[in-house]
Amino acid sequence: SAVAASVTLFLVAGVCEVGGGWLVWQACREGKPWWWALIGGCVLILYGFVPCAQPIADFGRLYAAYGGFFVALSVAWAKVFDGFKPDAGDFIGCAIALIGVGVILFYPRLGGGVEPGASAVFPRLANET
Repeated sequence: SAVAASVTLFLVAGVCEVGGGWLVWQACREGKPWWWALIGGCVLILYGFVPCAQPIADFGRLYAAYGGFFVALSVAWAKVFDGFKPDAGDFIGCAIALIGVGVILFYPRLGGGVEPGASAVFPRLANET
């Protein structure tokens, strides 16, 4: 379904952005080898393409909704990879952000949210072949 494809793509984009940024951070701030930054940069370039596959037509709405996923994925990433210990404020903030994602994506409107039947695979490029 379009909703499952959208959620999957949000997760993939989030892992690419947070993971790529983390690799760059590790090289620049934590003394990891330079090639960590290079790999991180490549992952961040990949991240730029992932949202283009979303079955959501509006760039601003898509990135606003992605922001909520980014908040939650950043906290989860820090917990898993950096030993960060989220507190109640972190969990509440993540919940609020994810509720915001739901409102942005599923608020009843004419078009602009997750569009049933919309292609999740670069519809513009598919039309040009």
